[in-house]
Amino acid sequence: MELNPYAKFLAGRDPTEVIGSTSAELDKLVRRLPPSQTELRQPAGKWSGREIIAHLADCELVFAFRLRQTLAEEHPTLQPFDQDRWATRYANCDINSALRLFTATRDWNLLLLAGVDVTERARPVSHPERGTMTLWTIVETMAGHDLNHLPQIERLTGS
Repeated sequence: MELNPYAKFLAGRDPTEVIGSTSAELDKLVRRLPPSQTELRQPAGKWSGREIIAHLADCELVFAFRLRQTLAEEHPTLQPFDQDRWATRYANCDINSALRLFTATRDWNLLLLAGVDVTERARPVSHPERGTMTLWTIVETMAGHDLNHLPQIERLTGS
């Protein structure tokens, strides 16, 4: 498995700029998403708009823990998770609650990252499936993950 399977989405962009703008971008997209499209599944059984936002909220919680664990512990090992198994619980998640959770957690993560110095960016962390990475690899993964999912929601808006 790749160290950061979302790196290709960054294409040289600054990950902090990406993660700093995602909440506003998601808010715009959700406001443009017709209610009928909120639950509409994409082709090939892909997630609905509501499920994508719930997934982003879940991932932001995971990223929050991973960032803090990496800063607090010496070379910790991260716990992987099965996103599809987590998604089986999204039936009770409404899109607006998921968006609020994502935004609040992302804002909290951005505040944490604002205090991270160059040395801390290089702190090592192990992912059982991806290998040894750094705190900054996690940040780049967050940004690439955002850039992977934003176009999916945009397509649902009909834009």
